[in-house]
Amino acid sequence: MIHVMPKCSTTLLKHSLPTTLHRYFSQTLTLPSFSLSSSSHPSSEIFKSGTKMGSYKLGDLSFYSFIENHASSLDFSSLEEVLHQMKRERRVFIEKNFIVVFKAYGKAHLPEKAVDLFHRMGGEFQCKQTVKSFNSVLNVIVQEGLFNRALEFYSHVVASKSLNIHPNALTFNLVIKAMCRLGLVDQAVEVFRAIPLRNCAPDSYTYSTLMHGLCKEGRIDEAVSLLDEMQVEGTFPNPVAFNVLISALCKKGDLARAAKLVDNMFLKGCVPNEVTYNALVHGLCLKGKLEKAVSLLNRMVLNKCVPNDVTFGTLINGFVKQGRASDGARVLVSLEGRGHRGNEYVYSSLISGLSKEGKFNHAMELWKEMVGKGCEPNTVVYSALIDGLCREGKPDEAREVLSEMKNKGYLPNSFTYSSLMRGYFEVGDSHKAILVWKEMANNNCNHNEVCYSILINGLCKDGKFMEALMVWKQMLSRGIKLDVVAYSSMIHGFCKANLVEQGLKLFNQMLCQEPELQPDVITYNILLNAFCMQNSISRAVDILNIMLDHGCDPDFITCDIFLKTLRENVNPPQDGREFLDELVIRLVKHQRTIGASKIIEVMLHKFLLPKASTWAMVVQQLCKPKNVRKAISECWHRLSY
Repeated sequence: MIHVMPKCSTTLLKHSLPTTLHRYFSQTLTLPSFSLSSSSHPSSEIFKSGTKMGSYKLGDLSFYSFIENHASSLDFSSLEEVLHQMKRERRVFIEKNFIVVFKAYGKAHLPEKAVDLFHRMGGEFQCKQTVKSFNSVLNVIVQEGLFNRALEFYSHVVASKSLNIHPNALTFNLVIKAMCRLGLVDQAVEVFRAIPLRNCAPDSYTYSTLMHGLCKEGRIDEAVSLLDEMQVEGTFPNPVAFNVLISALCKKGDLARAAKLVDNMFLKGCVPNEVTYNALVHGLCLKGKLEKAVSLLNRMVLNKCVPNDVTFGTLINGFVKQGRASDGARVLVSLEGRGHRGNEYVYSSLISGLSKEGKFNHAMELWKEMVGKGCEPNTVVYSALIDGLCREGKPDEAREVLSEMKNKGYLPNSFTYSSLMRGYFEVGDSHKAILVWKEMANNNCNHNEVCYSILINGLCKDGKFMEALMVWKQMLSRGIKLDVVAYSSMIHGFCKANLVEQGLKLFNQMLCQEPELQPDVITYNILLNAFCMQNSISRAVDILNIMLDHGCDPDFITCDIFLKTLRENVNPPQDGREFLDELVIRLVKHQRTIGASKIIEVMLHKFLLPKASTWAMVVQQLCKPKNVRKAISECWHRLSY
């Protein structure tokens, strides 16, 4: 049976409640109305209306909750309002409140605001700073990349007697990271060694950070010894520590030691991850061992480690750099067959590589395939296509692609414009090339050393040496870094203007520069040709000797210059057989077998047979085990593809 409860009047309810509860309900039934405009937060309205709410008073926990809410939404004006309201009401501040705010300042990239609030904690808000809040602010500064400021803040706080903050392991980790990023590795080592004196122990992150800093400075052996030390000290190495060392060794080309470290990882129960495999793939690609890199990729999959975009990009880029872009495209097809998709960086590498190898039709097929699969081209891919069209002698079509690129909101960069400039110069349209140069300036795109080099080279080839000289002087006055192309172009311009001695001065300047600015075979050939044209054969031989002494091998153009001179400018004429034979012997004696082989190839094409003794030297050098293995590997590669 269902009993129906009799209706209760509000009067009955009112009289049946205790007095205190009656008072509470009568006061809270009428709530103040909040106008939630877009510019105000509900919590700020609660603060404003708090005094009208009778006996209801917000507790400290509510304030803490408001701080977290405002911090998560990066509403700093409301945060300040909450903090000042708490201060007025003499609420208790806890350090956690400020740490939450510091993290918010970090997300908003406002490190100085975090520093300012840290210093206000003790005096204004009566909250004692400890190492926790100190580390929180220090981390914000380091994450922002302000490493000098981080060290300055650290020194100031640690030296302050009033703050009396003692650094812990996390503090030292952040300091060591800042020092290593600034290249102050020796100071970082000093801090590391002083950690035990502060009653702290370095953790795996400390070791990994210092290892990374040492590796960046090329001090890999010291970093490896740290790995041994950390195990002796009882700190278990994590994958990060191993990966730092493996990556450094692979970049150096020391794959044998890198492989031993991988074995050590397994022995320590540390499983290699995608970062480990990516480093190894990168190292193998740098060494040109692409087939081994492919095998490693298969092993990676078997070990249930999923390859990522970096893995595929590194492998495909490795093929492109070895002049095997078509093989790289086959790798992409294979990967897509396994369910992976190529990204815009992979496509740009392949399109650029295929274009440089003269396979522009294949590059265009890839472009269409990429667009068809919904992979949106970016600045890098558009630039690769523009470069490819220019290499095909189609700069006007490249100009149309540039317009499409800009219409879609992608800004051309220096590489985009320099490719288009080169394209117009190569088809003999220097006027349009100069217009591209001016367009760069109008679009606030900086002229870098490559752009200057292309302009100087194009003007020199077009016979506009005085204009090129003006650009050269402008380049020097603006402090633009010179490169080999710019130097070689100006030397060529001087030589064409019969100012060979001026060109020789620039050449001598190059010899005094760092390794990347040393003359290349093109530079040497320009001067060799100039001296031979003047019938200054002895000076040409001097330049050839400098070339050989600096480790630059002659090419077929070098040979042609001397063969023509010996045939036309020497009495009686010589066929050059003896000259080239001596050149081969000199190269072989200096273990430069590839250079010697190229000269032999030229001799055979010219029907100038080397001496039997020269043949014997070259064959003996080529048949050394290492060279034989290289030749067999190359043979297998050609048979496979």
